[in-house]
Amino acid sequence: MSSISLGGTIGIIGGGQLGKMLAQSALRMGYRVAILDPSEDAPARATCHTFIHAPFSDFESLKQLCELSDVVTYEFENIDAHILRTLVHDYNVPQGAETVLTLQNRDLEKAAIQAAGADIVPYQKVEDKDALDSFIDAHGLPVIIKTTTGGYDGKGQMVIETEADLAEASIPFDEAEWVAEKYLRLEREVSLTTARSTSGQVTHFPLQENLHKDQILYRTIAPSRIDYTEEAKRAVHQIMEAMHFVGVFTVEFFIDRDGRLYVNEIAPRPHNSAHHTIESCSISQFDAHILALLDHPMPEVRQHQQAIMMNLLGDDLDRLEDTLFSQPDWHVHVYGKTGRKPARKMGHVTLLTDDVDTTLDHLEQKFIRGVEA
Repeated sequence: MSSISLGGTIGIIGGGQLGKMLAQSALRMGYRVAILDPSEDAPARATCHTFIHAPFSDFESLKQLCELSDVVTYEFENIDAHILRTLVHDYNVPQGAETVLTLQNRDLEKAAIQAAGADIVPYQKVEDKDALDSFIDAHGLPVIIKTTTGGYDGKGQMVIETEADLAEASIPFDEAEWVAEKYLRLEREVSLTTARSTSGQVTHFPLQENLHKDQILYRTIAPSRIDYTEEAKRAVHQIMEAMHFVGVFTVEFFIDRDGRLYVNEIAPRPHNSAHHTIESCSISQFDAHILALLDHPMPEVRQHQQAIMMNLLGDDLDRLEDTLFSQPDWHVHVYGKTGRKPARKMGHVTLLTDDVDTTLDHLEQKFIRGVEA
Protein backbone atom coordinates (compact mmCIF):
# COMPACT_ATOMS: atom_id res chain seq x y z
CA MET A 1 0.00 0.00 0.00
CA SER A 2 0.93 3.67 -0.15
CA SER A 3 4.04 4.74 1.70
CA ILE A 4 2.67 8.25 2.22
CA SER A 5 -0.34 9.38 4.23
CA LEU A 6 -3.18 11.61 3.16
CA GLY A 7 -1.84 15.13 3.21
CA GLY A 8 1.59 13.94 2.07
CA THR A 9 3.29 15.77 -0.78
CA ILE A 10 3.67 14.61 -4.37
CA GLY A 11 6.44 16.42 -6.24
CA ILE A 12 6.12 16.90 -10.00
CA ILE A 13 9.01 17.87 -12.26
CA GLY A 14 7.31 19.93 -14.94
CA GLY A 15 4.38 22.32 -14.75
CA GLY A 16 2.83 22.07 -18.21
CA GLN A 17 -0.62 20.70 -18.98
CA LEU A 18 0.36 17.16 -17.92
CA GLY A 19 1.70 18.43 -14.62
CA LYS A 20 -1.49 20.45 -14.14
CA MET A 21 -3.77 17.46 -14.72
CA LEU A 22 -1.61 15.19 -12.53
CA ALA A 23 -1.81 17.81 -9.79
CA GLN A 24 -5.60 18.02 -10.12
CA SER A 25 -5.86 14.25 -9.59
CA ALA A 26 -3.50 14.35 -6.59
CA LEU A 27 -5.39 17.25 -5.01
CA ARG A 28 -8.73 15.49 -5.42
CA MET A 29 -7.32 12.46 -3.60
CA GLY A 30 -6.20 14.58 -0.66
CA TYR A 31 -2.48 15.01 -1.31
CA ARG A 32 -0.39 18.16 -1.39
CA VAL A 33 1.49 19.05 -4.57
CA ALA A 34 4.87 20.70 -5.19
CA ILE A 35 5.93 21.59 -8.74
CA LEU A 36 9.16 22.74 -10.37
CA ASP A 37 9.11 24.47 -13.75
CA PRO A 38 11.26 27.07 -15.54
CA SER A 39 8.21 29.05 -16.69
CA GLU A 40 7.03 31.56 -14.11
CA ASP A 41 3.46 31.31 -15.43
CA ALA A 42 3.40 27.53 -15.97
CA PRO A 43 -0.17 26.12 -16.28
CA ALA A 44 0.28 23.94 -13.18
CA ARG A 45 1.27 26.84 -10.93
CA ALA A 46 -2.39 27.40 -10.01
CA THR A 47 -2.83 23.76 -8.96
CA CYS A 48 -0.06 23.30 -6.41
CA HIS A 49 0.77 24.24 -2.83
CA THR A 50 4.44 24.95 -3.57
CA PHE A 51 5.87 26.20 -6.86
CA ILE A 52 9.61 26.30 -7.49
CA HIS A 53 10.54 28.55 -10.39
CA ALA A 54 13.80 27.09 -11.68
CA PRO A 55 15.35 25.45 -14.76
CA PHE A 56 15.16 21.68 -15.05
CA SER A 57 18.96 21.69 -14.97
CA ASP A 58 19.09 23.43 -11.57
CA PHE A 59 20.25 20.58 -9.35
CA GLU A 60 19.83 22.43 -6.06
CA SER A 61 16.25 23.41 -6.91
CA LEU A 62 15.43 19.83 -7.90
CA LYS A 63 16.87 18.68 -4.58
CA GLN A 64 14.65 21.25 -2.87
CA LEU A 65 11.60 19.79 -4.64
CA CYS A 66 12.59 16.30 -3.54
CA GLU A 67 13.18 17.39 0.06
CA LEU A 68 9.68 18.86 0.14
CA SER A 69 8.08 15.74 -1.36
CA ASP A 70 7.25 12.25 -0.12
CA VAL A 71 7.27 10.90 -3.68
CA VAL A 72 8.45 12.49 -6.94
CA THR A 73 7.31 12.04 -10.55
CA TYR A 74 7.79 13.90 -13.83
CA GLU A 75 5.57 15.04 -16.69
CA PHE A 76 8.21 14.76 -19.41
CA GLU A 77 11.14 12.45 -20.08
CA ASN A 78 14.00 14.71 -21.18
CA ILE A 79 15.59 15.11 -17.75
CA ASP A 80 19.37 15.36 -17.46
CA ALA A 81 20.75 11.83 -16.98
CA HIS A 82 23.22 12.66 -14.22
CA ILE A 83 20.65 14.65 -12.25
CA LEU A 84 17.95 12.00 -12.61
CA ARG A 85 20.26 9.19 -11.46
CA THR A 86 21.26 11.21 -8.41
CA LEU A 87 17.65 12.02 -7.51
CA VAL A 88 16.59 8.38 -7.90
CA HIS A 89 19.45 7.27 -5.63
CA ASP A 90 18.69 9.75 -2.84
CA TYR A 91 14.90 10.21 -2.99
CA ASN A 92 11.63 8.37 -3.62
CA VAL A 93 11.28 8.44 -7.43
CA PRO A 94 9.42 5.18 -8.18
CA GLN A 95 9.79 5.45 -11.97
CA GLY A 96 13.55 5.15 -11.62
CA ALA A 97 16.12 6.44 -14.09
CA GLU A 98 17.28 3.75 -16.49
CA THR A 99 14.10 3.24 -18.53
CA VAL A 100 13.45 6.94 -19.03
CA LEU A 101 17.09 7.48 -20.00
CA THR A 102 16.82 4.69 -22.58
CA LEU A 103 13.68 6.28 -24.00
CA GLN A 104 15.40 9.65 -24.37
CA ASN A 105 17.43 8.19 -27.23
CA ARG A 106 15.58 6.81 -30.28
CA ASP A 107 18.41 4.44 -31.17
CA LEU A 108 18.53 2.94 -27.66
CA GLU A 109 14.72 2.88 -27.45
CA LYS A 110 14.33 0.99 -30.71
CA ALA A 111 17.06 -1.47 -29.76
CA ALA A 112 15.36 -2.12 -26.40
CA ILE A 113 11.95 -2.66 -27.99
CA GLN A 114 13.45 -5.01 -30.55
CA ALA A 115 15.31 -6.93 -27.84
CA ALA A 116 12.00 -7.33 -25.98
CA GLY A 117 10.62 -9.19 -29.00
CA ALA A 118 8.14 -6.58 -30.24
CA ASP A 119 8.04 -5.65 -33.92
CA ILE A 120 9.50 -2.29 -34.94
CA VAL A 121 9.84 -0.54 -38.28
CA PRO A 122 13.20 -1.29 -39.95
CA TYR A 123 15.71 1.36 -38.88
CA GLN A 124 19.43 2.06 -38.67
CA LYS A 125 21.61 4.62 -36.94
CA VAL A 126 23.20 6.73 -39.68
CA GLU A 127 26.39 8.67 -38.98
CA ASP A 128 27.02 10.03 -42.45
CA LYS A 129 25.68 10.24 -46.01
CA ASP A 130 27.18 6.87 -46.96
CA ALA A 131 25.32 5.13 -44.13
CA LEU A 132 22.07 6.79 -45.20
CA ASP A 133 22.63 5.77 -48.82
CA SER A 134 23.27 2.19 -47.68
CA PHE A 135 20.01 2.14 -45.70
CA ILE A 136 18.07 3.48 -48.70
CA ASP A 137 19.67 0.87 -50.96
CA ALA A 138 18.45 -1.84 -48.58
CA HIS A 139 14.95 -0.52 -47.87
CA GLY A 140 14.10 1.90 -50.67
CA LEU A 141 12.40 5.27 -50.54
CA PRO A 142 10.71 6.99 -48.81
CA VAL A 143 12.56 7.08 -45.50
CA ILE A 144 12.18 9.31 -42.48
CA ILE A 145 15.26 10.73 -40.77
CA LYS A 146 15.04 11.54 -37.05
CA THR A 147 17.43 12.94 -34.48
CA THR A 148 18.15 10.37 -31.78
CA THR A 149 17.37 12.88 -29.00
CA GLY A 150 15.20 15.91 -28.40
CA GLY A 151 12.48 15.46 -31.01
CA TYR A 152 8.74 15.70 -30.31
CA ASP A 153 5.64 16.76 -32.28
CA GLY A 154 7.59 16.34 -35.50
CA LYS A 155 10.64 18.35 -34.46
CA GLY A 156 13.99 16.92 -35.50
CA GLN A 157 12.49 14.90 -38.37
CA MET A 158 12.48 15.01 -42.14
CA VAL A 159 10.94 12.78 -44.79
CA ILE A 160 12.94 11.89 -47.90
CA GLU A 161 10.52 10.67 -50.57
CA THR A 162 12.49 10.91 -53.81
CA GLU A 163 16.03 10.91 -55.13
CA ALA A 164 15.62 14.65 -55.69
CA ASP A 165 14.77 15.09 -52.00
CA LEU A 166 17.87 13.10 -51.10
CA ALA A 167 20.08 15.23 -53.33
CA GLU A 168 18.68 18.42 -51.83
CA ALA A 169 18.67 17.25 -48.20
CA SER A 170 21.14 19.01 -45.98
CA ILE A 171 21.42 16.79 -42.92
CA PRO A 172 23.82 18.13 -40.26
CA PHE A 173 25.43 14.80 -39.34
CA ASP A 174 28.15 16.65 -37.42
CA GLU A 175 25.62 18.49 -35.21
CA ALA A 176 23.40 15.61 -34.05
CA GLU A 177 23.02 11.83 -34.10
CA TRP A 178 20.42 10.47 -36.51
CA VAL A 179 18.45 7.33 -37.25
CA ALA A 180 16.89 6.43 -40.59
CA GLU A 181 13.57 4.59 -40.54
CA LYS A 182 11.60 3.01 -43.36
CA TYR A 183 8.56 5.19 -44.07
CA LEU A 184 5.44 3.03 -43.87
CA ARG A 185 2.26 3.51 -45.85
CA LEU A 186 -0.11 3.44 -42.92
CA GLU A 187 -3.58 2.06 -42.50
CA ARG A 188 -3.91 3.45 -38.98
CA GLU A 189 -2.04 4.73 -35.93
CA VAL A 190 -3.10 3.47 -32.51
CA SER A 191 -1.85 3.74 -28.94
CA LEU A 192 -2.29 1.75 -25.75
CA THR A 193 -2.07 3.50 -22.39
CA THR A 194 -1.14 1.26 -19.46
CA ALA A 195 -0.60 1.85 -15.75
CA ARG A 196 1.72 -0.29 -13.62
CA SER A 197 2.01 0.11 -9.85
CA THR A 198 5.23 -0.15 -7.85
CA SER A 199 4.23 -3.68 -6.80
CA GLY A 200 3.54 -4.71 -10.39
CA GLN A 201 -0.25 -4.48 -10.72
CA VAL A 202 -1.22 -3.57 -14.29
CA THR A 203 -4.33 -2.02 -15.81
CA HIS A 204 -4.97 -1.03 -19.43
CA PHE A 205 -7.03 1.73 -20.98
CA PRO A 206 -8.95 1.18 -24.25
CA LEU A 207 -6.93 1.05 -27.47
CA GLN A 208 -6.92 4.54 -28.99
CA GLU A 209 -7.03 5.41 -32.70
CA ASN A 210 -4.97 8.49 -33.52
CA LEU A 211 -4.65 10.87 -36.43
CA HIS A 212 -1.69 13.22 -36.77
CA LYS A 213 -1.42 16.32 -38.91
CA ASP A 214 1.99 17.87 -39.51
CA GLN A 215 3.40 15.36 -36.97
CA ILE A 216 1.13 16.74 -34.18
CA LEU A 217 -1.74 14.71 -32.74
CA TYR A 218 -4.95 16.06 -34.28
CA ARG A 219 -7.60 13.72 -32.88
CA THR A 220 -8.13 10.50 -30.96
CA ILE A 221 -11.05 8.06 -31.12
CA ALA A 222 -11.53 5.61 -28.27
CA PRO A 223 -11.97 2.76 -28.48
CA SER A 224 -10.21 2.37 -31.81
CA ARG A 225 -12.48 1.51 -34.74
CA ILE A 226 -9.91 -1.10 -35.76
CA ASP A 227 -9.41 -3.62 -32.98
CA TYR A 228 -5.80 -4.62 -32.35
CA THR A 229 -6.23 -4.61 -28.57
CA GLU A 230 -4.88 -8.10 -27.87
CA GLU A 231 -1.91 -7.69 -30.23
CA ALA A 232 -1.09 -4.33 -28.61
CA LYS A 233 -1.37 -5.79 -25.10
CA ARG A 234 1.00 -8.62 -26.02
CA ALA A 235 3.58 -6.15 -27.30
CA VAL A 236 3.19 -3.98 -24.19
CA HIS A 237 3.67 -6.97 -21.90
CA GLN A 238 6.79 -8.00 -23.82
CA ILE A 239 8.14 -4.50 -23.32
CA MET A 240 7.21 -4.45 -19.62
CA GLU A 241 9.01 -7.75 -19.10
CA ALA A 242 12.18 -6.19 -20.49
CA MET A 243 11.94 -2.63 -19.14
CA HIS A 244 11.02 -1.11 -15.76
CA PHE A 245 7.82 0.94 -15.76
CA VAL A 246 5.95 2.49 -12.84
CA GLY A 247 3.02 4.82 -13.39
CA VAL A 248 1.21 5.51 -16.64
CA PHE A 249 2.96 5.01 -19.95
CA THR A 250 1.75 4.86 -23.55
CA VAL A 251 3.01 2.74 -26.42
CA GLU A 252 2.33 4.17 -29.87
CA PHE A 253 1.86 1.76 -32.76
CA PHE A 254 1.75 1.86 -36.56
CA ILE A 255 -0.54 -0.46 -38.53
CA ASP A 256 0.61 -0.79 -42.14
CA ARG A 257 -1.59 -1.54 -45.14
CA ASP A 258 -0.80 -5.23 -44.81
CA GLY A 259 -2.33 -5.17 -41.33
CA ARG A 260 0.95 -5.58 -39.45
CA LEU A 261 1.40 -3.89 -36.07
CA TYR A 262 4.68 -2.13 -35.29
CA VAL A 263 5.77 -0.33 -32.11
CA ASN A 264 6.61 3.28 -32.96
CA GLU A 265 7.68 4.79 -29.64
CA ILE A 266 6.99 4.85 -25.91
CA ALA A 267 6.08 7.77 -23.66
CA PRO A 268 6.88 6.99 -19.98
CA ARG A 269 4.25 9.43 -18.64
CA PRO A 270 0.64 10.49 -19.29
CA HIS A 271 0.00 10.96 -23.00
CA ASN A 272 -2.02 13.31 -25.19
CA SER A 273 -3.97 10.45 -26.80
CA ALA A 274 -5.41 9.38 -23.42
CA HIS A 275 -6.81 12.77 -22.36
CA HIS A 276 -10.30 11.52 -23.23
CA THR A 277 -10.11 9.19 -20.19
CA ILE A 278 -10.96 12.14 -17.89
CA GLU A 279 -14.57 11.98 -19.11
CA SER A 280 -14.89 8.65 -20.89
CA CYS A 281 -13.52 6.16 -18.36
CA SER A 282 -14.09 5.05 -14.79
CA ILE A 283 -10.61 6.34 -13.97
CA SER A 284 -8.47 8.87 -15.84
CA GLN A 285 -4.87 8.28 -16.88
CA PHE A 286 -3.86 10.96 -14.37
CA ASP A 287 -5.69 9.25 -11.51
CA ALA A 288 -4.08 5.96 -12.51
CA HIS A 289 -0.61 7.51 -12.50
CA ILE A 290 -1.02 8.84 -8.95
CA LEU A 291 -2.48 5.54 -7.70
CA ALA A 292 0.36 3.58 -9.31
CA LEU A 293 3.06 5.79 -7.79
CA LEU A 294 1.55 5.29 -4.33
CA ASP A 295 1.04 1.55 -4.88
CA HIS A 296 -2.69 1.63 -4.32
CA PRO A 297 -4.63 -1.29 -5.88
CA MET A 298 -5.10 -0.69 -9.59
CA PRO A 299 -8.77 -0.77 -10.66
CA GLU A 300 -9.98 -2.31 -13.89
CA VAL A 301 -10.70 0.44 -16.41
CA ARG A 302 -14.24 0.65 -17.77
CA GLN A 303 -15.14 2.99 -20.62
CA HIS A 304 -18.56 4.56 -20.13
CA GLN A 305 -19.05 5.70 -23.72
CA GLN A 306 -17.19 6.08 -27.01
CA ALA A 307 -15.11 9.24 -27.12
CA ILE A 308 -13.54 11.63 -29.60
CA MET A 309 -10.78 13.96 -28.44
CA MET A 310 -9.64 16.91 -30.56
CA ASN A 311 -6.54 18.93 -29.73
CA LEU A 312 -6.98 22.68 -29.50
CA LEU A 313 -3.94 24.30 -31.08
CA GLY A 314 -3.29 28.01 -31.07
CA ASP A 315 -4.93 28.58 -34.44
CA ASP A 316 -7.96 26.54 -33.31
CA LEU A 317 -8.39 28.85 -30.32
CA ASP A 318 -8.08 31.88 -32.59
CA ARG A 319 -11.07 30.61 -34.61
CA LEU A 320 -13.18 29.01 -31.89
CA GLU A 321 -12.51 31.05 -28.76
CA ASP A 322 -15.63 33.23 -28.80
CA THR A 323 -18.02 30.29 -29.15
CA LEU A 324 -15.97 27.50 -27.57
CA PHE A 325 -18.39 27.09 -24.68
CA SER A 326 -21.55 27.38 -26.78
CA GLN A 327 -21.45 23.65 -27.53
CA PRO A 328 -23.12 21.96 -24.52
CA ASP A 329 -21.78 18.49 -25.35
CA TRP A 330 -18.15 19.62 -25.59
CA HIS A 331 -15.92 18.92 -22.59
CA VAL A 332 -13.49 21.81 -23.00
CA HIS A 333 -10.04 21.86 -21.40
CA VAL A 334 -7.95 25.02 -21.81
CA TYR A 335 -4.50 24.59 -20.30
CA GLY A 336 -3.77 28.19 -19.33
CA LYS A 337 -0.66 28.74 -21.42
CA THR A 338 0.02 32.43 -21.95
CA GLY A 339 1.98 32.22 -25.20
CA ARG A 340 -0.43 31.29 -28.01
CA LYS A 341 1.25 29.97 -31.16
CA PRO A 342 -0.49 28.44 -34.20
CA ALA A 343 0.81 24.88 -33.69
CA ARG A 344 1.13 24.92 -29.90
CA LYS A 345 -1.17 22.67 -27.86
CA MET A 346 -3.41 25.05 -25.92
CA GLY A 347 -6.12 22.63 -24.83
CA HIS A 348 -8.39 19.83 -25.97
CA VAL A 349 -12.07 19.03 -26.44
CA THR A 350 -13.66 15.64 -25.68
CA LEU A 351 -17.08 14.46 -26.84
CA LEU A 352 -18.86 11.32 -25.68
CA THR A 353 -21.04 9.65 -28.28
CA ASP A 354 -23.00 6.59 -29.30
CA ASP A 355 -22.40 7.35 -33.00
CA VAL A 356 -18.75 8.02 -33.70
CA ASP A 357 -19.04 8.61 -37.45
CA THR A 358 -21.86 11.16 -37.23
CA THR A 359 -20.28 12.97 -34.28
CA LEU A 360 -16.89 12.98 -35.98
CA ASP A 361 -18.30 14.56 -39.12
CA HIS A 362 -20.11 17.22 -37.08
CA LEU A 363 -17.09 17.96 -34.92
CA GLU A 364 -14.56 18.15 -37.72
CA GLN A 365 -16.76 20.56 -39.66
CA LYS A 366 -16.66 22.87 -36.67
CA PHE A 367 -12.91 22.49 -36.16
CA ILE A 368 -12.10 22.94 -39.82
CA ARG A 369 -14.67 25.57 -40.73
CA GLY A 370 -15.47 27.19 -37.41
CA VAL A 371 -18.32 26.70 -34.97
CA GLU A 372 -20.88 28.52 -37.12
CA ALA A 373 -20.50 26.00 -39.97
